[in-house]
Amino acid sequence: MATTLVHILNNTCPHCHVGKVFDEKNIFLNIGFPKMHPTCSHCHHKFEKEPGYFFGAMYISYGLTVAQAIATYIIAQFFFPVAFDLRIIPIIALVILALASFNIRFSRLLWIYMFKNYSM
Repeated sequence: MATTLVHILNNTCPHCHVGKVFDEKNIFLNIGFPKMHPTCSHCHHKFEKEPGYFFGAMYISYGLTVAQAIATYIIAQFFFPVAFDLRIIPIIALVILALASFNIRFSRLLWIYMFKNYSM
């Protein structure tokens, strides 16, 4: 399990763990929509199995965004005198926007690894 998480965070192919899924080497600090390779450059494993394959990754991205918003609210409420201060909302929005690019990449990698063929 720990090695799978390391492979996901290193942006490696779920089949051979050598090739990269995205053009970017680092999935953490990128701006813009991700550019995925259609297949692995090392083993030629196809990442998108069918049209619309990554629609499920949107649900993972949504869950990550909600979790990040809740964590931001919990952390930010300690800096304000009232438990629910409206000044927390822009802070949550900034965190969500800052992490949106990471969420897209990370959710797609999770989706690919969830449905990889483990029988090989």
